[in-house]
Amino acid sequence: MVSTNTQTAPTRKVRARGERSPLASAGLHLTLLVATLVAVFPPLWLVVTSFKPKTDAFDTSVIKNFTLGNYSHVVSDTQFLAWLGNSLVVVGITTVVGVFISATTGYAVSRFRFPGLRPLMWLLLITQMFPVAVLIVPLYNLLASLGMLNQPVGLVITYLTVAVPFCAWMMKGYFDGIPAEIDEAGRVDGLTPFGTFWRLIMPLAKPGLAVTAFYTFITGWGEVAYASAFMTGEENLTLAGGLQTFVNQYTADWGSLTAAAVLIAAPAAVVFGLVQRHLVSGLTAGATKS
Repeated sequence: MVSTNTQTAPTRKVRARGERSPLASAGLHLTLLVATLVAVFPPLWLVVTSFKPKTDAFDTSVIKNFTLGNYSHVVSDTQFLAWLGNSLVVVGITTVVGVFISATTGYAVSRFRFPGLRPLMWLLLITQMFPVAVLIVPLYNLLASLGMLNQPVGLVITYLTVAVPFCAWMMKGYFDGIPAEIDEAGRVDGLTPFGTFWRLIMPLAKPGLAVTAFYTFITGWGEVAYASAFMTGEENLTLAGGLQTFVNQYTADWGSLTAAAVLIAAPAAVVFGLVQRHLVSGLTAGATKS
C-alpha cells in the first residue's frame, strides 16, 4: 500500500476589482483627515480670535481671556446695524428678482424655440467669462450715467448681471429633466403657458430653485468689489464693504474684524442649512437624461 503525502498550497486572497488595499485605504483616510483640518482651521481660528481681547489677536493660544467686547463694540459703536439693513434690502431684492428671472429664462430656453435663442444662450455664457476687475469701470460709468451710484437699486442690478446668467443656465438644465408631457397636460386642461409654468412646473423645480436662491443670496451677501466701488459713506455700505473699515492703511482692528465676519457668516450658514437638502439634487439636475 503506497501512501502519498499531498500538500495543499496556501490560498491567496484575491482582491476584487476596485477594492483598495489596507495601506491605500489608510493613506486615503489620512489625506481626507488632513484636508478636513486644513479646511476647518481658518474659520475655526476666526471664531476663536473673535472672542479674544484686541491685545491677544496674534496670540497663538486658544483663548486665555474670553471676552464679548469685540461683538459689543461692532454692534454698538459702528455702523454695523446700518450695514445689515442695507445688505438685507439689497440681498432680499436680488434673491427674489434673480430667482424669478432665472426661472422664467431657464424655462423659456428649455421649452420654446424662438428667433435669437442660440445668441441668447451664447450671451448668457459669454457674460460669465469676464472677471470682476474688467467690469467695474464700465458698470461704474453706466450706473453714474443713470444716477444709480450710491443707491441700493444700482447694486441690485449689478448683482443680477452676475447671478442671472449662471442661474438661468442651471435652471435650463433642470427644466430639461422635467418631462414635457406635463406642459402638454396643463395646456389640455386650459392653462396658459405661464399658468403651466407657475402651477405645474415650479412645484417640481424646488431643488433647482433652492440652488438658484442660495447662489443669488451668496452673490449679494459676500460680494466686496462692487459694494466698495459703487457705494460710498459708511452708512451706505453693505456688510461685506463695511468689513474694510476695520483694517486699512491707518488702523488694524483685528478683533472687531473677526467678530463682524462671524456675524456676517452666521446668516449664510443658516440659509445653507435650510436649502442644503436640495443642493445636491439641484446641482446635479440635467447631468443625465432619462
